[in-house]
Amino acid sequence: MPRKLYIETYGCQMNVADSEVVVSILGDNGYTLTDNMENADLILVNTCSIRDNAEQRVWGRLDLFKHHKRENPGTMIGIIGCMAERLKEQLLETDRMVDIVAGPDSYRDLPRLVDEAWEGQKAVNVLLSREETYADIDPVRSDRNGVSSFVSIMRGCNNMCSYCVVPYVRGAERSRDPQTIINEVKELFSRGYREVTLLGQNVNSYSREDKDNKISFARLLEMTAATDPELRVRFSTSHPKDISDELLKVMAENDNICKHIHLPVQSGSSRILDLMNRKYDREWYMDRIRAIRKFLPSCSLSSDMITGFCTETEDDHRQTLSLMNWAKYDFAYMFKYSERPDTLAARKLEDDVPEEIKTRRLNEIIELQNRLSLESKRKDLGKTFEVLVEGFSKKSKNDLSGRTSQNKVVVFPSNGSKAGDYVKVKITDCTAATLLGEAICPDIRH
Repeated sequence: MPRKLYIETYGCQMNVADSEVVVSILGDNGYTLTDNMENADLILVNTCSIRDNAEQRVWGRLDLFKHHKRENPGTMIGIIGCMAERLKEQLLETDRMVDIVAGPDSYRDLPRLVDEAWEGQKAVNVLLSREETYADIDPVRSDRNGVSSFVSIMRGCNNMCSYCVVPYVRGAERSRDPQTIINEVKELFSRGYREVTLLGQNVNSYSREDKDNKISFARLLEMTAATDPELRVRFSTSHPKDISDELLKVMAENDNICKHIHLPVQSGSSRILDLMNRKYDREWYMDRIRAIRKFLPSCSLSSDMITGFCTETEDDHRQTLSLMNWAKYDFAYMFKYSERPDTLAARKLEDDVPEEIKTRRLNEIIELQNRLSLESKRKDLGKTFEVLVEGFSKKSKNDLSGRTSQNKVVVFPSNGSKAGDYVKVKITDCTAATLLGEAICPDIRH
């Protein structure tokens, strides 16, 4: 009888893609996936270390799993991913009841680690690799709609931003063989998927030698788009220091490459960006946005913001607000600075902005972004967009939901379309988060 695997995933899209790899590897070794923890023989938690809050959520879940294991002594518990890499010793403390600890580059070793755990040993592998990309693994897709999926194109990061733990827990950059990426994309399309998102910590730095030709990210994006004109292509995440005119031209020349760029700025202050070791300043970032507007006038922008970084002043904060006002982001991920152990900032800089000031500044950033998001949506009123249907709206089975090329969610009354269809929708109303519209029948592409 096959053993059952239950897996929880926290953090970024890369972790979602990694969990799909893990399910594939363990599936080939006799495990079936279950959505019910109560039925599981093996519980895995794929973890994130980017902020302290992410780790605290996992500690909270471990308390629940520990209680479950006391009542079900045969259950194995494993912590995998970034937190496993960073906190291996703490996770293996007896009272945690953790049996398996596996870092992001050791998932191929999970069958052996699980066998060791079943034999009563503490099983650990947190070795980082300079080669591992899991290129030959066929992930078991966890998405529910069968329309959109992630394709990991590279692993690791070389940027060494002073606040970031990623290079320490995911290792150095290595790019996946381009043909394996294209093969995976073609397979997804043949199975009915109509959108892929190419993933990497910094997709712009993708680089691979192929038959004496250097494949850049722009070239890879072009190759992916050429798979089929009915396939939408997205990517995440771009680093401002590397986003090139070549990439923007490729996006402009291919209608099926979505016109949305996530371009994390983190701060609008050049002084803070220097302390963060972001390798660009305010003017460089603004120049890249000007280039985006030039080549891709209809492109939407989103970003990441960190407020309250070491030594941040009110003037630094105002510069962030002014940059947001200038850039007119449609959406942003916004956080208070959370010091991560062993990073350059933790070693060299003092986390000296009081918590109440961090909170106030974050609230101001959120309030501004909510305004900008609403302004962005209002500009779309009366326009018609091609929407890729992802399924029913969360609120009603009478409405469908999908996204525009600009990554904006659209909800509209059901018109007989189904997930995977392209529908022309005229926008009639909006909220700060969602566009509302009406389908223009019978303009449906399957």
